[in-house]
Amino acid sequence: MGDLAKIFKAYDVRGVVPDELDEPTAEAVGAAFVEVTGAESVVVAHDMRESSVPLAEAFIRGARSRGADVVHAGLGSTDLLYYASGSLGLPGVMFTASHNPARYNGMKMCRAGAVPIGGDTGLTEIRDRAAELAGISGTPSGSLIEKDLLSGYAHHLRTLVDLSGIRPLKVVVDAGNGMGGYTVPAVFEGLPIELTPLYFELDGNFPNHEANPIEPQNLVDLQRAVLAGGADLGLAFDGDADRCWVIDERGESVSPSVITALVAARELAKYPGATIIHNLITSLGVPEIVREHGGVPVRTRVGHSFIKAEMARTGAVFGGEHSAHYYFRDFWFADSGLLAAMHVLAALGEQDRPLSEVVSAYSRYHASGEINSAVADQGEALRRVREAFADRGDFDELDGLTVTGPGWWFNLRASNTEPLLRLNAEAAGDGKMTAIKDEVLAIVGKVSE
Repeated sequence: MGDLAKIFKAYDVRGVVPDELDEPTAEAVGAAFVEVTGAESVVVAHDMRESSVPLAEAFIRGARSRGADVVHAGLGSTDLLYYASGSLGLPGVMFTASHNPARYNGMKMCRAGAVPIGGDTGLTEIRDRAAELAGISGTPSGSLIEKDLLSGYAHHLRTLVDLSGIRPLKVVVDAGNGMGGYTVPAVFEGLPIELTPLYFELDGNFPNHEANPIEPQNLVDLQRAVLAGGADLGLAFDGDADRCWVIDERGESVSPSVITALVAARELAKYPGATIIHNLITSLGVPEIVREHGGVPVRTRVGHSFIKAEMARTGAVFGGEHSAHYYFRDFWFADSGLLAAMHVLAALGEQDRPLSEVVSAYSRYHASGEINSAVADQGEALRRVREAFADRGDFDELDGLTVTGPGWWFNLRASNTEPLLRLNAEAAGDGKMTAIKDEVLAIVGKVSE
């Protein structure tokens, strides 16, 4: 039995296999999931990691031992699992460790309709009940149905963004040996897209590079391929394909804040006056552009549970995070990297300009990107930064410390899982952004010395 206290995080389950997460653990969690949620039926999917099939099968045994019927979707991306949960009206569990290295695995859980289960919405109770059920195996009484949902998922995405009439586009996709290699071909089939695939072979050992597009070194192969092939754009997905990163025709990264603003403008054209959610480290340009397009911007903390909860509360049509997670009301308020990518393809393919020109209208500020600093005494570092900027801007502590001055802002917040402080800074000019960033990092650095 694994270490439940260690592997149950704020939003999901994640740990090293088999030291922290093993089959008996997955079986106990399966039984606990059914008991806590009261589910009569459950849908389960898994990614391409070597440990995913045995862990999913163990979870299914546990769920069936408590009388639940199980729909086993087999291979899938995390957003395919959300599609399954939403379209079938069932609680769901996805076995994946997203972008983490091969030795990790985990579970993302949701209630029927893809409603997320987090620490304060059932995950803690599932953990505690699983601990009580450790080592207890029951006889499976629930049924098991294997169901291929890939074609239904692909069809559903294509009903949300119609790409059939776009001009022909040359697109390079780097799946990082993750689940994008499974879902992208199904969604793009028959569309006016000339697809150049990179690392579409499903391989949970990630032999080419980490399936984490937020790290610049993992985008190098995609950037080279876009330039070499004269492609219109490049797309990079993480391991479970719920995040998507965009590269323009020049091989340059497009900020997720810019993508958030672009998709928001498209959704507001469809739903005039609607609410758009953005987290507090997206660009100042996002709420500005939302207002200019007649929408209502709402700012939230970082993290998918906060985004989804606020979307449900406000009825928002779209939400974006600077980590390249994008959420859609028409997709059960859940996130889908591929659906966001389809909006970009539509915006590009509906006119003749290159992507760099299309996105320039949504890029207004200079950003530092997220910078991590290892700091043992995070409270002291935050106190010193607060003191240094006491008379220079407005303070906000929605999530960490946000300081906003004339034409600039920064946010400094603690990681939920590591002894790190994360800094994001932005300003109208590159020089000002660099000065603010360097000043905050210097203060933080003195505390960590």
